[in-house]
Amino acid sequence: MADSSHGHTPAAWTGVIIAFIGFTVAGAFMVMDNPLAFWGGMAIVVLGGVVGVVMRSMGLGAPKAEPLAMVKAPAVKPAVTREPVAVEG
Repeated sequence: MADSSHGHTPAAWTGVIIAFIGFTVAGAFMVMDNPLAFWGGMAIVVLGGVVGVVMRSMGLGAPKAEPLAMVKAPAVKPAVTREPVAVEG
């Protein structure tokens, strides 16, 4: 998967940056003991996810991968069985 472009899209970068700002705001206000502003920061985190999804739906994300085609196994012929040979003696 070295050639994968997972996460290297404008949608991913924008969503992560907004979420990072939200985590920073929430963390700062948690230390300052301000619950209302903390939840405001958490709302910014959720906003980052929403923005990322909206941008992906606008075509700014990675294209969806095509499902791999199943390779059909070749038909196996049944093993040939021989009748037991009677030993004369």
